[in-house]
Amino acid sequence: MTASHDSREGPTPRVGPEPTEEPHFSPYHHPAAGWGAAKSVGKVLLRERALVDGPRAIMRMNHENTGFDCPGCAWPDDTKGLHLDICENGVKHVTWEMTPKRVGAEFFAAHSVTELSGWSDFALEDQGRLTEPMVYDAESDHYVPIAWRDAFELAGSALRELDDPDRASFYTSGRLGNEATFLYQLLARELGTNNLPDCSNMCHEASGRALQASLGTGKGTVDLKDWETTDALFIMGVNAASNAPRMLTALAEAYHRGAQIVHINPLVEAAATRTIVPHDFTDMALFKPTRTSTLNLQPRIGGDMALLRGISKAVLEQARSDPKALDQEFVDRYTAGFDAYRSLCEETSWSEIERQSGLDCDDILKAARVYRDADRSIVSWCLGISQHEHGVDTVREIVNVLLLRGNLGREGAGPSPVRGHSNVQGNRTCGIDHRPTEDFLRRLADVCGIEPPHAHGLDTVGTIEAMRRGDVKVFVGMGGNFALAAPDTPYTREALRKCDLTVQVSTKLNRSHLVHGRRALILPCLGRTEKDHQRHGLQSTSVEDSMSMVHLSVGMKRPASKHLLSEPAIIAGIARAALPDSSTPWEWYVEDYDRVRDTMAQVLDGFEDFNRRVRLPLGFRIKQPARELVFLTPSGRAEFSTAPLPDVVPARGTLALGTMRSHDQWNTTIYSDDDRYRGVRNLRTLVFMNEDDMRERGISEFDPVDITSTAKDGSHRHLDGFLAIPYDIPRGCAAGYMPEMNVLCAIGDYSTQSDQPLMKHIRVTVAPAA
Repeated sequence: MTASHDSREGPTPRVGPEPTEEPHFSPYHHPAAGWGAAKSVGKVLLRERALVDGPRAIMRMNHENTGFDCPGCAWPDDTKGLHLDICENGVKHVTWEMTPKRVGAEFFAAHSVTELSGWSDFALEDQGRLTEPMVYDAESDHYVPIAWRDAFELAGSALRELDDPDRASFYTSGRLGNEATFLYQLLARELGTNNLPDCSNMCHEASGRALQASLGTGKGTVDLKDWETTDALFIMGVNAASNAPRMLTALAEAYHRGAQIVHINPLVEAAATRTIVPHDFTDMALFKPTRTSTLNLQPRIGGDMALLRGISKAVLEQARSDPKALDQEFVDRYTAGFDAYRSLCEETSWSEIERQSGLDCDDILKAARVYRDADRSIVSWCLGISQHEHGVDTVREIVNVLLLRGNLGREGAGPSPVRGHSNVQGNRTCGIDHRPTEDFLRRLADVCGIEPPHAHGLDTVGTIEAMRRGDVKVFVGMGGNFALAAPDTPYTREALRKCDLTVQVSTKLNRSHLVHGRRALILPCLGRTEKDHQRHGLQSTSVEDSMSMVHLSVGMKRPASKHLLSEPAIIAGIARAALPDSSTPWEWYVEDYDRVRDTMAQVLDGFEDFNRRVRLPLGFRIKQPARELVFLTPSGRAEFSTAPLPDVVPARGTLALGTMRSHDQWNTTIYSDDDRYRGVRNLRTLVFMNEDDMRERGISEFDPVDITSTAKDGSHRHLDGFLAIPYDIPRGCAAGYMPEMNVLCAIGDYSTQSDQPLMKHIRVTVAPAA
């Protein structure tokens, strides 16, 4: 396999481990989770030599205010006191962090950056935990040790010497706790920039903008109790068994109580069929699966908006003879723009809805009947909806559907985006936003005594382009693996290498440490599982889940090295060096995180009395005005949108390709080359295709193929030698794994609505390998 790549790196390194046997594919027909997950957990604990610490961690993970929050997904903690509120991927993530392997000065002395650049991404992370701060030495091409004080001074001097604070950019991944998040944005804004890109720019930016426009809030309005009482669940663009596995419990419980569950996704994933919930010991003992769906629909990639329009059209048509199909009282009292939306639905023909959705009218009507017959409905979605050119319009169409039957502001109903990373929603709540509101900036200025900038900053794509132009000179990455996660891989890496300084705050070695600026720092931090001792004792951090619950997380394990610092301590160290005249009490904040929370309580809406409320059982839920039918929109009402249906039908000879994660993967961390729920072993460089599309191109199973994407500007990107796998996916569609396929998404191919890279809708041609 080859790909477009940066010349410094030579042939593109493998992402996953070296295969131990030939690739194998066999469609998966077993229940999700169950004994397959239990077996996988056992293998992980054995492989990571965590047979003692692993079970201890399992018993402490996701326990209210006494344990640590899972560093994986953002699914809410169980509300019923479940003692094993865990999943296979959470255990993988935790044991990967708790590994006994270490990466220190001796390792870096033995391996140059050039050598490490040829290692697979799996091999890099598999070396273990980083143990001490390191600085890149260009003369030897090695990272060498540096004292924390000198590391802070290097970063601080680089920031102090910038002729414009906007020449720095501060990236955040979703694992950063709320307290560190608040300090991080305070550093950037006191320095004078709103350049605060984050992983939401690549994932759920469309959801936030759409919900803000429609409802006046950038978040979903439902909580886990709503999931437990709803009559109908519509799950869109989500591979729950891998991305939010604890959702399987909610789906199984919903099925048992008779709720309807409609999965809408181009691929029928394992979570959309059956499950055995591992903590249901009776079902485990009897090998008794529970269905997790009552209907599966497979629209073409990008066809979800047309399907939703069809549901609305069907509801409105029935309302002519059955007024109960439409909640006219709710619409009249709480919404604006209904008449225009009704006219739009009437003008949109069924033939166009079928063409754009890729579904027959009969299938759409099945979903519409489920929606009409349900008293209370929830629509939940993930990146399969948001990573498109028209992602904002599609999420707004979800709200349109919900408004028709008053599915808002009452128990068991509403919009429910599924955030992927453990605190990505908390990051945005606590100030990581390149487009901050004037109200937030005013309160930040009043409470913290700074003069924050008001101009919008750079998002992820904007930061990459600015680094490439030479406009951004200092890049700080707070967690994550930016070089691997971002689009247009060669372009992104070239941009990073043009920086004067790159700073990576990390727990493990990854690609972003090898794709660096002229100067580079690796600053190792504590993991979520580790005890954080500061001057005033053991500290806790808070996180926000995908349903706006804020709760505490307390580490349980001795740190991997005595040289590790917490993320708040690292941020404070950089801040003091970069802003020597600052009146912000950085060191005072680090001594006791309650002090940070007291300040946050004054700045952040909904965080009043933070320290007391976060210590309540299960923490507290941030108030959502739209949940109370208070809409902070220009009209003061929920706004119907009237966007036309986009044309998402691929041109003749082309396919719409969506990137996704394998099951044995979490974001850019690859645990193996297997994808159990899709029946794949020992292979990641693949493309899933419809059998008819393969036959039309003269491609058979496991044939090597060349994949070419065409960007908006007409340029092309290539992946050669990937293996074709026949799969149950609509004609004209294809799928494959990120980050390997990120190279196909051009830096300029981002949504004009959300500025998100179009990772789920890349135009490609696939042909037998030359």
